[in-house]
Amino acid sequence: MSRLITNIRCSSLRLLILLFPVAFSYPAQAQLCNGSLGDPVVNITFGSGLGGSSSGYTATSSYIFAATCPNDGYYTITNYSPSCFANTWHIITSDHTGGGGFLLVNATYTPGDFFVTTVTDLCPNTTYEFASWMMNVVNRVNSIKPNITFNIETPGGVVLQTLSTGDIPVTATPEWKQYGLFFTTPSTNAVIVLRMTNNAPGGNGNDIALDDITFRPCGFKVSATIAGNVSDTVNVCEGNTNTYTLNSSVAAGYISPLFQWQVSTDKGLTWKNIPGATAFSFQRNPTLAPGNFWYRFSVIEAGVANISSCRIASNIVAINVHPKPLVDAGPDRVILTGNSATLSAKAEGEQVNFSWSPNNYINDITLPDPTVSPVADIIYTLSATSAFGCFNKDEMQVKVVNGIYVPTAFTPNGDGKNDEWKIPFLDPSFGGDVKVFNRYGQLVYHCVSSVVSWDGKINGVAQPTGTYVYLVTFKTNALKLKGTITLIR
Repeated sequence: MSRLITNIRCSSLRLLILLFPVAFSYPAQAQLCNGSLGDPVVNITFGSGLGGSSSGYTATSSYIFAATCPNDGYYTITNYSPSCFANTWHIITSDHTGGGGFLLVNATYTPGDFFVTTVTDLCPNTTYEFASWMMNVVNRVNSIKPNITFNIETPGGVVLQTLSTGDIPVTATPEWKQYGLFFTTPSTNAVIVLRMTNNAPGGNGNDIALDDITFRPCGFKVSATIAGNVSDTVNVCEGNTNTYTLNSSVAAGYISPLFQWQVSTDKGLTWKNIPGATAFSFQRNPTLAPGNFWYRFSVIEAGVANISSCRIASNIVAINVHPKPLVDAGPDRVILTGNSATLSAKAEGEQVNFSWSPNNYINDITLPDPTVSPVADIIYTLSATSAFGCFNKDEMQVKVVNGIYVPTAFTPNGDGKNDEWKIPFLDPSFGGDVKVFNRYGQLVYHCVSSVVSWDGKINGVAQPTGTYVYLVTFKTNALKLKGTITLIR
């Protein structure tokens, strides 16, 4: 078994000073960073897969693009692959992370390079983790296995690091595997070439999918914890006033490190420096509004402090502020003695459990639409508690009346007293159809199943003083109310 040892010189720009032996044996996917990583400087995802080769990355020029099920010497970029070639390929329904595109290659008959790209924006004289996800897409045991060599090279062809996957085995179901290696960029030029070479011939297998190629700076271990908590995550409810102390630790090995606490409010998509938070401990003050607040402690060498992509970050610790449940017990209700009603209520949130109180006259207190048999005025409370213990409540009143009182006069003169004709106990749920006519039989006011409120106008025109006739009918019973109203100005 051959072995490659890379000698690494000290420099004030270095993030990591280590020797990395690379064994040319399977499984190569185990050679990943055992310290702490920075954010991906390069992240090749092959887009959505819907635009074919328009994702910006393709196979080498020795391969030809095909729309689907590429033959030997062809490739495609897709987010779905059917069971090609008489069901000898796996059905691949998504890329490694789900929903995006991946590169699908059917090897040429002659071994050779199938993916080559130049990578820029790396830090000089810095250790990086290269990683890539791959899959043997063939499901036949007696087929040629893909065997891939990864080379990290300078633009002039000098190999900085190399790794071989060995034969990638056949699996019973589609299975993405990650392969990776470490390398150190030159001190004079951080541009490198990534070369992937297929060591096996095509013709009877050797068909592979490739996805999520990343380059991330790798440094000595950086850790973050929440004081007094064994977990990396604390869940609280909005309005919580607790403060939390975040602590960090940094392994020895950095030369001239600069420290910074960072926060993300979009679940790690973007990170912002917290002004002044450069000590090993940081006190997190209460955030009353709901949200996900993720924190990490980052390290960067002073010599490359102006290059954010050289930053190494700790694990993430999270303070998740959960909202109270949304609770609406519904409007106050009026019920005629001897009748019943259904309360229209709403309780929404994160796995909410709710209950009504008191349970007087409610047929089932676990239901959001209880039926009430009214015998008295009652204040009902709808309480809700989320899976995270966040609590909220709302109240409504059920008023029981023996009958519906209809006022016989009103004075719409704008003095703020009795300016509108209303029927106070006519609940909209009764389904009342209310009509008002003038002395000529003209309909001057009409409403159905709503709150009664007439201002004495028709289409904005004030009606004269006089006597008007009202008629109230109901859909659910034969009850009918009829009488007169005096409009006084």
